Amino acid sequence: MSRRKRADKRKIYGDPKFNSTLVTQFMNVVVSRGKRSIAEDVVYSALVEFKKKIGGEDDELTLFKNALNNIKPSLEVKSRRVGGANYQVPIEVAPARRTALALRWLKEAAQGRNEKDMSRRLSAELIQALNNEGNAVKKKQDIHRMAESNKAFAHFRW
Repeated sequence: MSRRKRADKRKIYGDPKFNSTLVTQFMNVVVSRGKRSIAEDVVYSALVEFKKKIGGEDDELTLFKNALNNIKPSLEVKSRRVGGANYQVPIEVAPARRTALALRWLKEAAQGRNEKDMSRRLSAELIQALNNEGNAVKKKQDIHRMAESNKAFAHFRW
């Protein structure tokens, strides 16, 4: 980790189908062992299946964004050492980190499911996230609950 300056953020380009940087980020999270083409197939088929099961007039991208907004955390806890004791201090989450955490939690929750393949797991988890259910939303609620219970230590944030 360099002490000179922060690393520059790389520009993320839109995906081929939706031209969305959010979908590209999700593919980057899903990709495993460098198999990007497989990750593309998984994400696109999951989004198509997600749209088919939900129905309605909204397209896949807006449904995906709505489901992701239900997973994004607004608070998290960070460990601070003050006077020989460790405190879990609640802090607000930066917008880029919110998205990154939501995408990671979505993938992990989908991997924990027991549908046949990853695209079905992702679409099922997206459907539950859209309805404010599922393991990814539960993870967000647990983090918020922990931040709420440690609200008394908020004055240690700096």
